[in-house]
Amino acid sequence: MRLYFARHGESEANVLQVISNRGLQHPLTPRGRAQAAALAAHLQACGIGGIYSSPLLRGAQTAEILSERLGVGFQITDALREYDCGVLEGTTGAETWAAFWALRDDWRRGRWERRIEGGESFLDIQARFTPFVQALIANAAARDENMVLIGHGGLYTSMLPLVLVNIDAGFPDHRPFPNTGYVLAENRPEGLVCLEWCGARVAF
Repeated sequence: MRLYFARHGESEANVLQVISNRGLQHPLTPRGRAQAAALAAHLQACGIGGIYSSPLLRGAQTAEILSERLGVGFQITDALREYDCGVLEGTTGAETWAAFWALRDDWRRGRWERRIEGGESFLDIQARFTPFVQALIANAAARDENMVLIGHGGLYTSMLPLVLVNIDAGFPDHRPFPNTGYVLAENRPEGLVCLEWCGARVAF
């Protein structure tokens, strides 16, 4: 079984550089819709048996396009939502992004309980993401189905090192995760192994 951890297509939030991690705001741009269609074409021959998506509008719209093109249904799960940034929601600018990256730095130093006021900590995100992936592997492995998971760059760069046996916490630091880029992982006896990170092969 293989899992494709894919980021959503370009959204209005990406263009505006605004924190938009709640509700149904900031849809895909025309470019984002084209990116999603291109991803669907790329996955056409990959034996996709199911699609799961973040509930945020940009994720759900990406999943809808993949679903239509691949002829596979999709399910919404909060496990794949981008992490909540609390009081930074709806804001942009230098101060916003400095606070965003400062939180990421705290998490990299093991300060996993840290959060932006009103937002989620690393441990909060782990509590919804890791059990979901574990359950997905357990349920899908017996059917040998390949799955696409539509999520977010911040979520994936923070959480994937927890579930991929050959990726450490520092691995994503200098590896961009573009819109509709994906991490390809395969379930093996030793665990979930990363085969590709956004187009680059990963040694194991």
